Amino acid sequence: MAELLLEILCEEIPSRMQAKGAQGLRDSVLGFLEEGGFSWDRADAFWTPRRLTVLVDGLPDRQPDTKEERRGPRTDAPEKAIAGFLSSVGLSRDQVETRETKKGDFLFAVMEKKGRATADYLASGMAAAIANVGWPKSMRWGANSTRWVRPIHSILCLLDGGRVQFDFGPVQSSNQTSGHRFHSPSIFTVANYADYREKLRDGRVMINAGEREAFISAGDGLDAAQEGLRVVEDPVLLEEVAGLVEWPVVLTGRFDEGFLEVPEEVLLASMRGHQKYFALRRADGALAPRFIFVANLDAIDGGKSIIAGNERVLKARLSDAKFFWDQDRRSSLASRVPGLRDIVFHTKLGSIEEKVDRIESLALALADQIPGSDRTQVRAAARLSKADLVSQVVGEFPELQGTMGRYYAIHDGEPEEVALAIAEHYAPKGPADICPRRPNSVAVALADKIDTLVGFFAVGEIPTGSKDPFALRRAALGVIRLILENDLSLSLSQILEASSGVYDRRVGDQFDPAVLMTFFEDRLRVYLRDRGFRHDHVAAVFALRSEDDLLRIRSRAEALRGFLSTDDGGDLLMAHKRASNIVRIEVKKDGQEYPGPARLDGLTEEAELQLARRLEQAARASAEAVGQADFARAMTELSSLRGPIDDFFEKVKVNVDDGELRANRLRLLSQICDTLNQIADFSHIEG
Repeated sequence: MAELLLEILCEEIPSRMQAKGAQGLRDSVLGFLEEGGFSWDRADAFWTPRRLTVLVDGLPDRQPDTKEERRGPRTDAPEKAIAGFLSSVGLSRDQVETRETKKGDFLFAVMEKKGRATADYLASGMAAAIANVGWPKSMRWGANSTRWVRPIHSILCLLDGGRVQFDFGPVQSSNQTSGHRFHSPSIFTVANYADYREKLRDGRVMINAGEREAFISAGDGLDAAQEGLRVVEDPVLLEEVAGLVEWPVVLTGRFDEGFLEVPEEVLLASMRGHQKYFALRRADGALAPRFIFVANLDAIDGGKSIIAGNERVLKARLSDAKFFWDQDRRSSLASRVPGLRDIVFHTKLGSIEEKVDRIESLALALADQIPGSDRTQVRAAARLSKADLVSQVVGEFPELQGTMGRYYAIHDGEPEEVALAIAEHYAPKGPADICPRRPNSVAVALADKIDTLVGFFAVGEIPTGSKDPFALRRAALGVIRLILENDLSLSLSQILEASSGVYDRRVGDQFDPAVLMTFFEDRLRVYLRDRGFRHDHVAAVFALRSEDDLLRIRSRAEALRGFLSTDDGGDLLMAHKRASNIVRIEVKKDGQEYPGPARLDGLTEEAELQLARRLEQAARASAEAVGQADFARAMTELSSLRGPIDDFFEKVKVNVDDGELRANRLRLLSQICDTLNQIADFSHIEG
């Protein structure tokens, strides 16, 4: 069995593209091999900033032979038809077989194709496999027209140590590569993957990204532990930094303790965002005036010059951040609100100042419905929620909007609850983000997200397919989480109407609440399915179209799930299906509906009379429970129908000769379905 090794050495690939690029290259190569009928034992992808590598082990030496049979025309078909068939298969008349079938004698062509040597097959299509890798951005270099993510220096391609020869643009494959750009730039010959990996390591290249991450983590921890510090964990930054180096060297630097007066979020943003540094904390959790960074080479002086250079750069960055922080505190947050009129929220939806006005109005309406919220504090938080957008710190670090608003509010003497609501009103920003719990924060966060959704839906900026440029799906999920995770009972349609009413008539009159409600419904389906609710149970609840209270919808789904897990629930589901099937068939046959309830004076059998009475009682009791949002009790009331329904189907015949009696019994069956459907539409439930 043979080993295929492919490496593309190029200029530095952005860290965010490396993993997908290497996996895409592997998948493209495997797709090419699969087309040729090959099998393999192992396929791996590796990547560094400058190289993508694919290893496929366990390939056969030759492509498998193939045999194809193709049936042609009958033997007595016109000569023209036979000649056309022979031409299509490339055979003569004496090279095809005649076979007897049930429909007569037919010509059959049996074409055997010998498989090529694996090296020859690879040489014929490896360039196309490389070209098929999709990149978000690609480029041409030199005078050639070939495109790749970055200019290619060399391509290594070996099969069991032998060179697989092909051209990709101006580059010809070989059995050679080079190591680290600075430590080992000279070219060397490779025999196989083991030799490749060993020589690269000697040449200061760690080909495995996971190994680089582990090495950086170990170095971080070791350096920090020596001084009683701990690294601020940041898996995303770790992955990014591992994609910036081929030979990681962990170094530690210092900065002036005076910078610790700046909020730690600003320091972290400066170190992480601008410089890709890891921050350190003391044992008490406070930031330490130290940082860890990763170089891409072993310096002769042990890294002293590199450390000094990075300390100078960070000092300049932190000096700017401290200057912005000091300058921002000279003006109150409230004084910044008028500046929001110069920031456009959307060309059709006005400025951020106009959005703040709408948020304030809607947040106050919501505060009346959210237990524990304070109207005065909600008003203040809503009014100040976006004011930090015109601060210098947020101008430099946009990711700190809201966070800096909290600091400025506290500095201005605002109540802590107001400051926290300013900080939390952007949350939750995604499925993994923490959802606000404080009532004031919930009111402002809901108002902000609902205003965004209503406005964009009103002007036709609705997500389509995978395109969602304004993150409206995320906003809708945020609304759902804010409501459900805080157990809020709200009429969503009324809130949407209130929000549209705050917009001017040019926008508000264009808003169709039904479209946005459907959008929320789709998001809620996904939310509930992700939390273990069966898709058909969710569909059964939504089919009623009678609820716009998300909390009640979830409660219905929970009650339905619990009910159907019992024997009574399972039996009543089957009874519903049986009753609805009978009614559907008879309605189709008769051309008329049989809506319930049945008339008691038109029933004759004791079993059907008992069922009719019990249906009336259960419907009344379950409706009362539904009105009180006690869906579990409603299900308990319905479970009492199991016995009467079983008795009815055992003792009563529906399709009798007496037309009026038959119609009344069909109404009774419809009544069974209507009663059960008070919680959910059972016709949508599978099984």
